[in-house]
Amino acid sequence: MTLRRVHLRICGLVQGVSYRANAQHAARQLGVMGWVRNLPSGDVEAVAEAAPEVLERFVTWCRRGPAGARVDAVEVVEVPADSGPAFTTFEVRR
Repeated sequence: MTLRRVHLRICGLVQGVSYRANAQHAARQLGVMGWVRNLPSGDVEAVAEAAPEVLERFVTWCRRGPAGARVDAVEVVEVPADSGPAFTTFEVRR
């Protein structure tokens, strides 16, 4: 199976609205591996890895976010899937 890995930066009202916990739930439901964390700027950062069609569904979720969030922009940067250790789960990082 071919995997894609992307680095995401989610901008808007995305902290204090359970964005990370909901992103983790969505990722685990879809079978996406990687991590998500808050940034000091108020944005949320994530690295996600999955089959291309699954990854697109996760990115679509990130553009919407959970109830209470206001996503203004999502920057998506392709990262080589072999650029670091393989992920075994999707975790919330501090």
